[in-house]
Amino acid sequence: MKILVTGGAGFIGSNLVERLLQDGHNVVCIDNFDDFYDSSIKEENIKIALQNSNYNFIKADITDLNKIDQIFKNNKFDIVIHLAAKAGVRPSIIDPYPYYNVNVIGTMNILESMKKHDVKKLIFASSSSVYGNNINVPFSEKDIVDNPISPYAASKKAGELLCHTYHHLYNFNIFCLRLFTVYGPRQRPDLAIHKFTEKIIKELPIDIYGKGDTARDYTYVDDIIQGITKSIEKIKGFEIINLGESRTILLSELIKVLEKTINKKAILNYQPMQAGDVDITYANISKAKALLDYSPNWDFEKGIIEFIKWKKI
Repeated sequence: MKILVTGGAGFIGSNLVERLLQDGHNVVCIDNFDDFYDSSIKEENIKIALQNSNYNFIKADITDLNKIDQIFKNNKFDIVIHLAAKAGVRPSIIDPYPYYNVNVIGTMNILESMKKHDVKKLIFASSSSVYGNNINVPFSEKDIVDNPISPYAASKKAGELLCHTYHHLYNFNIFCLRLFTVYGPRQRPDLAIHKFTEKIIKELPIDIYGKGDTARDYTYVDDIIQGITKSIEKIKGFEIINLGESRTILLSELIKVLEKTINKKAILNYQPMQAGDVDITYANISKAKALLDYSPNWDFEKGIIEFIKWKKI
């Protein structure tokens, strides 16, 4: 197939693109190299893909409708995998406007271009953040998610709603995948595992918000890629689907695993909980198993070893 991947130079996107190329697909990748972190990281991420003749990289911003429309005009896509987004819960509280411009208007631009150029299949990367401080665990797609606690979370929920609207009006086939705390090689430098690893190696203090008893459903990137590629095969109608490991790891446990793997003690600096942070993320993945034959198989400790290997390269 000919596949458009938005945000394809990022952490998840670059790993996905390499898998799609291995599977024989023709991939067009767009990314704007957002200055949220050093663009040299994304340049490194796409080095392998650039060697493949079935790969075409275009530097573009999804908020630029004319540019996006031109890309659709020049290509006949079978499916769009929309990963591009302004990321980060805490930064979205400080400056929410770019989050709505990219995550809502940018998503609208993708959907409008699909409509105009008759592309009917979309996989949209949503987030476990939409669940907020949901009291029902594990989180189910049937749970009401009308109470986001950060602008980022609200923008991803808005993206899901837009997707449903275009499914309803134009008969698009859309899967919205709620991704749970993805980690692994190429993970963004602002995320906890990456930040903690760097500080432990450099013997710098780690800021711990709360008592270390928050918990996350850490999901190894290869399992997320599995879920996305199976979605490509199965996509039909409109579905919201959790992709996680369905196992929670306490923040204190994460630090112990990192200390053991790096073979260094962490210096801990306890801070109050921050606005927008959730207490727990925990995916009910029964729908993904039934609908996609999704089967996450990465043990957390094994995944951390792979991340540390990559980090030390």
